[in-house]
Amino acid sequence: MNTMEINKIVAGVICAVLLVIVVGKIGGALVHPDELEEAVYPFSEELMAGADAPAAAPSAPAGPEPILAMLASADLGEGEKVFKKCASCHDAEQGGPNKVGPNLYGIVGANFAHKDDFSYSGAMADHGGQWGFAELNEFLYNPRGYIDGTKMSFGGLKKASDRANVIAWLNSKSDSPMAYPDPAEAAEAAPAEDAAAPAEDAAQAAPAEGDAAAPAEDAAEDAAEDAAPAEGDADAAQGEEAPAQ
Repeated sequence: MNTMEINKIVAGVICAVLLVIVVGKIGGALVHPDELEEAVYPFSEELMAGADAPAAAPSAPAGPEPILAMLASADLGEGEKVFKKCASCHDAEQGGPNKVGPNLYGIVGANFAHKDDFSYSGAMADHGGQWGFAELNEFLYNPRGYIDGTKMSFGGLKKASDRANVIAWLNSKSDSPMAYPDPAEAAEAAPAEDAAAPAEDAAQAAPAEGDAAAPAEDAAEDAAEDAAPAEGDADAAQGEEAPAQ
């Protein structure tokens, strides 16, 4: 390759670079972007401070929803379907066998450990009391949460309608089914119980505040008593040093 060809190549590269620069300059001169006088979405600390905070997610219920008002209108057919979840461990027919769990015929209104021929856990046997509607509602919602130490490994029924239906169905499996509470009275009683709980918590908190204040007052009195002898000792020291002067 001779010198003339090299010069042509270098000249071509330089011309290409210059062409790109010139085209860019001409394009910038022909096109003028419009600059906004103010931001389309202005940022303001005051605006952000006044923004509504995101709504807090509803807290999960502390316990099962009451079902007493639902029992009178419960669907026994649906209750029988729900009981199929329990059928592998329980039988609910009169004279039926015990399985992994005891036979449940007549369970509603019976004692907690109602079957003499079944070996209950110590927690269940020692619990005491009877299987009323409210107790069954609590137990079926969270068996191990209601009776810590029970052998029952079932996770619970979280839907109130499922618990109401299956409890009503179990109630029908009895020689003497329990009477259902009046729906109107049960509905009125449920909010009253919920309102009573915060009041009890507040009453329990009041003595705690008083107890906390009492030690603080005692500490202040003790500090004042300790300060008095200290002042007396200082005066005595000054009296002893005076003759030396």
